[in-house]
Amino acid sequence: MSLFERAAAEIVALHRFFVEWYDRRTADRADFSLFERAMGPDMRMVPPSGAVLERDAVVGHVRANRGAFDGDFAIEIADIRPVWEGAGAVLVAYVEKQRRAGESTARRAAALFTENPAAPHGVEWRHLQETWMQAEEK
Repeated sequence: MSLFERAAAEIVALHRFFVEWYDRRTADRADFSLFERAMGPDMRMVPPSGAVLERDAVVGHVRANRGAFDGDFAIEIADIRPVWEGAGAVLVAYVEKQRRAGESTARRAAALFTENPAAPHGVEWRHLQETWMQAEEK
């Protein structure tokens, strides 16, 4: 499997984990360690708010929101494509559509991954930047 294919599989799997983790009916069977092992030690995230979150803040936020929804949370990942690939690293763009308690949102994301054989899909998240999409882009 190519580096891009492993990163694409990681993106899909991570968001599948989020749906399971955030739903109080399925949170007990979600394996949080898979999420933690996929986050690189110096991972950073820039959500649509523009804040800069270090790995500990990202992991803490996800951990704290376990079971926050009651069957009313879904994520769809679309348009996964490689942007750039170098020795042991790949930048991937994708669209994330969420439905939370009847509200729908969409964001474009760009994620940098590096190879890590110990990570669940052989790649770890190093940087993630998300931007809200306009309503007509959804």
